[in-house]
Amino acid sequence: MQDGKSMRWLGVITLFVLVAVSYIDRINIAVLITDASFLEHIGLDKADRVSQGLLATAFMVGYGISSIVLTPFAATVLGVRRSLIIGLLLWGGATFASPYFHSYGLLLASRFVLGVAEGPVFALASAYIKAYFSSEENGKPNSFVNMGTGLGLALGYPLVGYLLATQGWDSSFYALGILNIVLGVPLVLAFVKMPTHVNNASQAWSNGVSVGRIVRGALQTRHLLLITIMTAAFLSYLWGSSNWLPSYLKVARGFSLRDMGWLASLPQYATVVAVLIGGFVIDKMPRAKVPLMFVFCSIGVGLSVLTAIQVEDRYAATFALIAANFFWGLMSPAYPSMAQHFAKTEHIASAYGVINGVGSLVAGFMPTIMGGLIAGAATPRMGFLVGFGALIGTQVVVLACGLKLYVGERRVMAQPLPAH
Repeated sequence: MQDGKSMRWLGVITLFVLVAVSYIDRINIAVLITDASFLEHIGLDKADRVSQGLLATAFMVGYGISSIVLTPFAATVLGVRRSLIIGLLLWGGATFASPYFHSYGLLLASRFVLGVAEGPVFALASAYIKAYFSSEENGKPNSFVNMGTGLGLALGYPLVGYLLATQGWDSSFYALGILNIVLGVPLVLAFVKMPTHVNNASQAWSNGVSVGRIVRGALQTRHLLLITIMTAAFLSYLWGSSNWLPSYLKVARGFSLRDMGWLASLPQYATVVAVLIGGFVIDKMPRAKVPLMFVFCSIGVGLSVLTAIQVEDRYAATFALIAANFFWGLMSPAYPSMAQHFAKTEHIASAYGVINGVGSLVAGFMPTIMGGLIAGAATPRMGFLVGFGALIGTQVVVLACGLKLYVGERRVMAQPLPAH
């Protein structure tokens, strides 16, 4: 096959690895805030849930801004491959340097920088998949890349927990900083190669294909606003649940620090399996019916979270959260798949940068909002139940947007073809 197309799946697997490692970076703080020595190092009180949540929010704000602002430049001027390498070097360096920051403000700034470095990754991955896979076959590659989300969280909780228990809190920053560079950069150099017809970014730049022109075209993508709103609600569940899950299991459900690590990973393994299944399901569905994935899966997530906060048995609550993540994972590949279907090849990186960037900016405030709800309740346990209850609201938004998208696509399909 031409243009290295026979190697396209190696590029997909590489992107899957990058996403997995990046998600370990992201939830590193979620585990560390359960450690008294880490909180003392940065000058935080263990009861200050809002400030703890802001550490995740700072990352997401940097991530969202970068995804929107830097992605068009990265895709048009630098190209997918070079942008990924620069990003890996930046986020590896930011992670490695974090233990040297002895104040909350500096650590907050480092999380923002880490978010900026990681911001374009999903949009660049979407550009790679759009270049190599048609709309009828993009479910599986999107599912493989998105599997990195669940696997990164599943491996991250016990890995960081183990390093925290045996080597100290700073060891996780050093290990992850080195891993980003030593593993990520060689994989990208070896396997992420764009086809020649979309790979020559500098030629496109010299021919007058400006960043502004790319952005304007991307903003005209059909259903862009609707998918962006839906993505914001979708990611709000991920960031709210993943950042507070270790603390929820420890404080609200009474699990030990050792149990908390592997129990927190179980919902993420469910996500990994579900994302893979979702990719195969999407490729078997008529394109107009793909929005139904959002409808049915959001109902499953909402009902599962409702069960988790109502049951008394802590293992039943954990099982319900596993089910919630399974339903969440099932619809995960549908988001980039729909964006790739609607956007043109030259616009997909910027279009998905807007979708993922705005969605991440909104979702980034969910950990802080949940932190406020947790801190404002009469008891810590009640606070966590109220905080996790807020996640149900995110699924109501996904449900409404999914229905609107489904109805809109049915109307388009029902319109008669123009006469020739």
